[in-house]
Amino acid sequence: MKPSIVLYRPIPDEQRRRLAQHFSVTEFNAITAENRDDVLKAMVTAEGLIGMGGKIDKHFLDHSPKLRAVSTVSVGYDSFDVEEMTRRGILMMHTPTVLTETVADTMMALMLASARRIVELAEWIKAGQWKGDIGEQQYSHDVHHKTIGIVGMGRIGMALAQRAHFGFNMPVLYMSRRPHEEAENRFNARRCDLDTLMAEADFVCITLPHTPETEHLISRDQLAKMKSSGILINAGRGAVVDEAALIEALENKTILAAGLDVFETEPLPVSSPLLAMPNVVAVPHVGSATHETRYNMAVCAVDNLIAALNGTVKENCVNSVLLKD
Repeated sequence: MKPSIVLYRPIPDEQRRRLAQHFSVTEFNAITAENRDDVLKAMVTAEGLIGMGGKIDKHFLDHSPKLRAVSTVSVGYDSFDVEEMTRRGILMMHTPTVLTETVADTMMALMLASARRIVELAEWIKAGQWKGDIGEQQYSHDVHHKTIGIVGMGRIGMALAQRAHFGFNMPVLYMSRRPHEEAENRFNARRCDLDTLMAEADFVCITLPHTPETEHLISRDQLAKMKSSGILINAGRGAVVDEAALIEALENKTILAAGLDVFETEPLPVSSPLLAMPNVVAVPHVGSATHETRYNMAVCAVDNLIAALNGTVKENCVNSVLLKD
């Protein structure tokens, strides 16, 4: 008899068929307030769970007595109670390598769009405002040869540094818990503390996950250290930045602009002041949202769940402490 699993996010048909070859699949499009009870009923017999988002907390796990593995179609796992899962011996799988290059592309796009005022000026021309020669009111700022500061030199930080260094001749600063020899050798990157990075970088780029240690790491005090010409880019997690402080810094011209793919509350409320600011480029958490990358993420997540329930995990396990040698 095939193990029972719950799939709670649409994935490509061929990947659904792969799951069906290995498991008995109960499928939902998402976990919502309306269907949560139905999902919990399905979880009573489920040994595996695969999807993205949703709140997988102690209450959810209490209704999942047979659960052995969870596979998220994402690199982030902050909506999952990993500590509780580890305590119960449940493997937590994610897709850390598949989306690296695509998210780095997104961050570079946010840098260019913010500095060169692409969105603002595109709306300006569509509104019929181009009626003669442009003047200083339409000028923007260079990206090449400016200093980039990367907060978190992981896979995405490295891919971003590569683009900045080789593509735009940008000096690279970075902040991380330990020195990154490869970044220093390949990109001549300089490790520094957060205060120094905030003060010296023209672009402050955040790639960090949300943890208790990183929540509101970019605070009012840190934003005040930035150059008045500085631009903040965030494609890590929204809660790493104190959003109220960021709004204040933008309104007061403490910093020049921001390019944001993530927010403290998602979806971003339409009432957010960020949406009314011409110096903010805001996109709806699309860092990995290309056809190619989302397909590859689904493939990886399916591979992860199969390996986890077959006892053949070699990579992509968040709580690898549970793996046997």
